Amino acid sequence: MMQNNRFATIVWLALVALTLATFAIGEAGLGGKQVMLGLLLIALIKGQMVSNYFMGLKQADFLWRAIMLIYYLLVGGLIAAAYLAGLQ
Repeated sequence: MMQNNRFATIVWLALVALTLATFAIGEAGLGGKQVMLGLLLIALIKGQMVSNYFMGLKQADFLWRAIMLIYYLLVGGLIAAAYLAGLQ
């Protein structure tokens, strides 16, 4: 049980670090395609971490993890497409 708590704490700290990184990028006023794609990648990673470790999908069938990954990729892809279309 102690090892599970330690691992959950490490995952939580990683999520906090990624959140602080996105906050710092926003506060720095950075922009552009590369920044947007980087932020979407961070959001994908965070979503997968939450799904796998805090929603318990790590122990679920691969199908359920794949469904969540496809969902994150679809939403991220639509956001990227809308952003890029707005630049035109």
